[in-house]
Amino acid sequence: MKRGLSFVLSIIMLAILLAACGTSASKDEQSAQGSDSEKSLRMALVLPEKIGVNPFFVQMDEGFKKAGEEFKVDTKTIESTDPAAFEQNLRAAVAENYDLIITATFQAEDALKKVAAENPDKSFAIVDTTVDLPNVRSVGFREYEGAYLLGAAAGLSTKTDKVGMIAAMDVPLIKKYTEGFKAGLESVNPDAEFFVNYVGGFNDPAKAKELALVQFGKGADFIAGASAVGDLGVFEAAKEKGFYTSGQDTDRTVEDPEHIVLSQLKSTDTVAYETVKDFVEGNFKAGAVNYGLKEDGVGLTYVTRDSESPLNAFVGQEVIDQVKAINDDIVSGKIVVKDPLQQ
Repeated sequence: MKRGLSFVLSIIMLAILLAACGTSASKDEQSAQGSDSEKSLRMALVLPEKIGVNPFFVQMDEGFKKAGEEFKVDTKTIESTDPAAFEQNLRAAVAENYDLIITATFQAEDALKKVAAENPDKSFAIVDTTVDLPNVRSVGFREYEGAYLLGAAAGLSTKTDKVGMIAAMDVPLIKKYTEGFKAGLESVNPDAEFFVNYVGGFNDPAKAKELALVQFGKGADFIAGASAVGDLGVFEAAKEKGFYTSGQDTDRTVEDPEHIVLSQLKSTDTVAYETVKDFVEGNFKAGAVNYGLKEDGVGLTYVTRDSESPLNAFVGQEVIDQVKAINDDIVSGKIVVKDPLQQ
């Protein structure tokens, strides 16, 4: 009897022990699966130059990091010192197995075309240019809509009916600025004379200043800068001669609100943020997307975004109110600003 009872109790204890082990193993397995499912996405922003001189990249980095914090994504920004280093950095990001790799501008095109083609299972995005590959999202801007607002503001503000623009190069991308500006100017002031000169590059303040002084000599009281780093030369000329000017991409009025009275905005922070958001939410697709006034991809200080600088009297609130109405009409579709590259 005692032996039989002991045998039965031993069987029961063994069964309980096995069940407990099975439950523990199951919990461990579930815990491991949960850990895998909650693993953070990893994204890299690989820039073709160092952050600092060009506010375009500073702003993009800010939007990228903001999205990383909000969507619990591990983010890393990699700056490059030269074109050779950029391709190496791009390949390093692939080797480190980032889920999404973002870069920007025409400077990155050639390297991205090679690296993305060699890694068809990896997802990439490029801002401000187009790379036509099945694993690349190309994010563009309707700059001509922001330029239209700037041209309208210049046309309503000018006292001499002579305005100008110092542009970087006579290339298709820059046409979105020059032609958009011209269309906005003509829409409110058809009698205004428009001067445009090309620096021949994106990094020549001395030449940009020289051209701005020529336009000032012709009577222009507002000369827009659209020459990247060259705009520093336009700003310098404006300060010396007392004419008014505008910057690009970020709010440059804070640098000299007495002369830099407006800035055409390109919201690289918005597009970087939205690109990360789409990837996290499963809405990321290759192909071309573009951002305009409606999507807050482009804009104008005092009209679509506030500024830390007080509004200069050369422009005035009455002009801003009129341009705000134009902005509303573009967003609603009442006014259609034509893409100069599609005409």
